Amino acid sequence: MNTAIPIDKSVLYEKYGKEKVDRIVAHLNYKAESKPLPKEENSDFPILYVFRHGQTTDNLDMVFSGWRDPDLTSLGILEAQELAEKLKTKKIHMLIASDQKRAIHTMQIAISKNPYAKGLEIHQDKRLRERNYGDLNGKSKLEISLENEALAQKYRRSWDFPPPGGESLKMVVERVNLFLGEIIPLMKTNRVNVAVSCHGNSIRGIRKYFENLTEEETVHIETPLGKDYTAYTIR
Repeated sequence: MNTAIPIDKSVLYEKYGKEKVDRIVAHLNYKAESKPLPKEENSDFPILYVFRHGQTTDNLDMVFSGWRDPDLTSLGILEAQELAEKLKTKKIHMLIASDQKRAIHTMQIAISKNPYAKGLEIHQDKRLRERNYGDLNGKSKLEISLENEALAQKYRRSWDFPPPGGESLKMVVERVNLFLGEIIPLMKTNRVNVAVSCHGNSIRGIRKYFENLTEEETVHIETPLGKDYTAYTIR
């Protein structure tokens, strides 16, 4: 079941007060990029292109999406189309997405203008999935934050604190590292450029690896939905 129940703000205003509700909504919507997206593209070596999926219905509804399978919103499609413009001239030889609909759909749109890539098979790898939020999957980030802001923040932005029945960010990074341990040698051996479509937390693992981020930096780094990419030269 992937349909979130829309939040009635008027009810929340009555229960928690308008000031608190609006403050937490603003906090949840704030997505400043704490580091510029790196783009190291040396054509003498294989290049890994990585991007996050576009906006989904769960993003819009401020729901813990995790291992749910929502699709892109109309804005998410526009974000992926903006990404397609940026990727249309890249020589990409292999496509990999997580096995979740939003990542696959974003990949389909992102390579739709690329003559090298648009006919390629999209390989799916579950190690690139979003973080599993366990018992929080499908629940409102807003309501949980209103009930206990400190605990909600700990669930969302801690390195080694899994929600009940779910994964910590550390666990996500560990499975992403297993993926990288396979794809990097393959790229070197076959001299192929690879595009990867994944999620807000799995991309943290990729960025940690290539950008030498600390655990604290990894927890807080933000990657925009859909419309831009990172690129890493595999030397």
